[in-house]
Amino acid sequence: GSFLMQSKDSIVVDQKKMRCVTKLKPRRKDLAEIKFAFNICKHVKSNSIVLCNNFSTIGIGAGQPSRLDSCKIAVQKAKQFQSSKIKNSIAASDAFFPFTDGIKVLIKAGVKTIIQPGGSIRDQEIINAANKAKIKMLFTGIRHFNH
Repeated sequence: GSFLMQSKDSIVVDQKKMRCVTKLKPRRKDLAEIKFAFNICKHVKSNSIVLCNNFSTIGIGAGQPSRLDSCKIAVQKAKQFQSSKIKNSIAASDAFFPFTDGIKVLIKAGVKTIIQPGGSIRDQEIINAANKAKIKMLFTGIRHFNH
């Protein structure tokens, strides 16, 4: 006897509000592609993980009750259809990573940059894991959660 009402997500990430939280920083020329990945992510069912390379979406994991499962599916799809593009790819997440397990799957697959809202009580653990793996991570403060 109830329903979900959700307004259209028209938020576009503001480059000035993105903040790099890792030791490694993206190059200025990479920011457009990072924003592209995050904007694609907002149109995918939550929990969404989008893998992009060279302004092309190469893997999507979505609609799962677990962000880890979405990471695994995105990697699996990228390996199945665009395996040569996974190395040095960008991963975008519509919400924060609650644990390091999801980013470890992405890192193992070859992702070198992750953009996400941040906001987990475990953000520092996530940042530490990203630094240990020598990847870049950006926080937007914007949560895209499409139901």
